[in-house]
Amino acid sequence: MEKKTNSMITGKPLKWGTKLSYAGGDVACNVIFGMIGTLLTLFYTDYVGISPAIVGLIMLLSRLFDGVSDLIMGIIVEKTKSRWGKSRPWILWMSIPYAVSAVLLLTVPHTTGLLQFIYLFVTYNFCTTICYTAINLPYGSLSAMMTRASQERDMLSVVRMGLSPLGRIVAVTCTLPLVKLFGDDQAAWVKTMSIWAVLALILLLICFFRCEETVHIEAKEKAEKIKLKDGLKALFKNQYFWAVMILWMFQSVSFGISGTILPYYCKYILGNDTWMYSALFLTETLVLVVGIFACAPLIKKFGKRNIALAGSLIAFSGQLLFFLNPYSFPWVVMSCVTRAIGLAPLNAVVFGMIGDVVEFGQWKTHIRQESLIFAGGSIGTKVGAGIASAAMTVLLSVAGYVSSTTGNVVQPQQALDTIVSIYKFGPIMVAVCVFITLLFYRLDEKYDGIMIELGEREALGEL
Repeated sequence: MEKKTNSMITGKPLKWGTKLSYAGGDVACNVIFGMIGTLLTLFYTDYVGISPAIVGLIMLLSRLFDGVSDLIMGIIVEKTKSRWGKSRPWILWMSIPYAVSAVLLLTVPHTTGLLQFIYLFVTYNFCTTICYTAINLPYGSLSAMMTRASQERDMLSVVRMGLSPLGRIVAVTCTLPLVKLFGDDQAAWVKTMSIWAVLALILLLICFFRCEETVHIEAKEKAEKIKLKDGLKALFKNQYFWAVMILWMFQSVSFGISGTILPYYCKYILGNDTWMYSALFLTETLVLVVGIFACAPLIKKFGKRNIALAGSLIAFSGQLLFFLNPYSFPWVVMSCVTRAIGLAPLNAVVFGMIGDVVEFGQWKTHIRQESLIFAGGSIGTKVGAGIASAAMTVLLSVAGYVSSTTGNVVQPQQALDTIVSIYKFGPIMVAVCVFITLLFYRLDEKYDGIMIELGEREALGEL
């Protein structure tokens, strides 16, 4: 059955060039942030010699600041007025600072532990709390300002999430081989990150020039300014905001678990930290990309929530099979493939869901909050990644993991067992939490009626 739409408020379809340029913005973010979320811990512990407990503490503390920065940035974007719009200009303004901050992360001085702690804390927060937030949050909310058509946002989400892993593929798959090529030391990491920083800068500029804000709601422009407390009150009343924030959080937790622990798994359990990690990461990410694009026709037929629900069951079942032989490379490959297949639907739909939540919030509270809703969701993903990273590094530290700048360290058996346990049970926990959350998400079936009512309201000059 063909769904009813309201073309008066949804606007024209987006061109493929626009969709690809928009996706390039996330590729740019993931070229840098993908490496930060996967290999940075390994760099700090095995190339700079910093304790995993210290690394975990910095990441956890930083996430607390990060959550506040998302909220502040959401408010700033809502108040931004420029000839380019509200969200789009921030991609231009912060592209160079973001590239520079990525390189600074790796220029850790070889000095006292206290000074290293301060340097890590400052540079990590400059990159993730300030620069990444000031780009990624406006970038995410930009999608809700490019179109109001749910199917267009779904395809924008599919293209974005289908191509965004290419940033991680390029950076993570090629980083360790390039580091080995450049000398396998700290300077080699700095050179490698510089390459990714330049690539990210180019993609961000393309995104800025090709993507425009076309959604202009006259009723919102004429409405009285909403006080912050009223805006937050409306946000907290939006039950689907909480659902999507949790889903986005566990998506980030999943990437954090597999990305952070897999290098250690390859190095100490499988005995190969050069090509094996790159091969596994590339396999998982390519399957994820194919799976995301394969979800496009399924979204139209079954709905966003239903295909994500099925994906969580696939991820859960595949990880249980991995328990049969967790020390075998072929079985590790199997776990990567099934995890990617299971995560693909959630990755394909989560940003489309957030756009739908913006419309639902306007319908329920008569307040439209693109930036605050994306800010809240971003808080979830960053807190999730921070908690996951901190928990894993604390567990490794408690298990007696030995940090060293040399490659001849023999880890205690308890540390090896902890690495295996995290890689086995972490994805199981994520799949269960995603499944439970999706059971309460019922917006798909209500969305078309909501948009029809919003069209009628806006025709009368109301939100």
